[in-house]
Amino acid sequence: MSTQIQPIREWDNVTREMFENDIRPLRQPAVIRNARPDWPIVQRGRQSSAAVVDYLTQFYSGKPIGTLATPASEKGRIFYNKEINGYNFNRTMQDLRVVLAKLLELENQPDPPALAMQAVIAPEFLPGFEAENPMPLTPEVEAKLWIGNAAVVAPHYDILENVACVAVGRRRFTLFPPEQLPNLYVGPLENTPAGAPISMVDVRAPDFDIYPRFREALAAAQSAELGPGDAIYIPYMWWHGVEALDHFNILVNYWWMDYPDRSKVHPRTALAVARLAFGDMTAEAKQRWRLMFDHYVFGGGDEHPMAHVPEHARGMFSNFDEPQMKGLRQLLARLLNEA
Repeated sequence: MSTQIQPIREWDNVTREMFENDIRPLRQPAVIRNARPDWPIVQRGRQSSAAVVDYLTQFYSGKPIGTLATPASEKGRIFYNKEINGYNFNRTMQDLRVVLAKLLELENQPDPPALAMQAVIAPEFLPGFEAENPMPLTPEVEAKLWIGNAAVVAPHYDILENVACVAVGRRRFTLFPPEQLPNLYVGPLENTPAGAPISMVDVRAPDFDIYPRFREALAAAQSAELGPGDAIYIPYMWWHGVEALDHFNILVNYWWMDYPDRSKVHPRTALAVARLAFGDMTAEAKQRWRLMFDHYVFGGGDEHPMAHVPEHARGMFSNFDEPQMKGLRQLLARLLNEA
């Protein structure tokens, strides 16, 4: 790829206070060099992959872990099949020790099949790992591990704040601002390899004949390569593609929300309902409803859109308690069934 991508801003000697007061308010990605060089797992990685395997195995709870495997012909890309009605990988439940042994076996192969265990919840599968490898930037957030070889994850977004720290190997991150959505050529929203919609473009070798607007996305992109102990902050809903560069890699990440998620309804659900409700409308009618949503849902003014109505009579715009929220969910379910 010949396009020059701007580097992500780098920070050193970051404390939690700096992270909260200086980095996060910028709402921009940040690379935090040498965030956790003292982690025992980082130190084991500097010795050998076998030392990492021995270290991880001592924490393993014995529960099977979801594991992805793609053939070598896919060159590490975790993606759709050619028909885009399935995926190019198999998903199985495996014993961590078996997968780690396989990774060691594949480590010296030039073009191995991709093998990955994603979002392994540390307290459930590796109890005790967090105590020895703490993250002071996000001390209240549970750790998740991403273990595998040279796998490639397409650009996608998370509806969460994210700090990710490389523990073993090297990873390249390519990030795109949320407003680049139209230029990322996103695949199906309801049929996704890992839950989040992904870009159809291979960032390593983009086909500009098929995806010409991706040049604009690259012009706005930021990228960085991280080594052991380095961390990255990925703000809410920034698109990010991740490429593991070595044949044995471990990433530890921390996801959290800045707002209460009381309803437990994924915002993408609203997109599906909106598609049903507005899909056949004229452009003029859609504009009328855009104004309605801007006023009632996305309005950023200080005044509540129903401030002129007593609190008890505001209906769906009241400050919900749990019974009211349950009632609204039941109402929506009934309305959808009647549609």
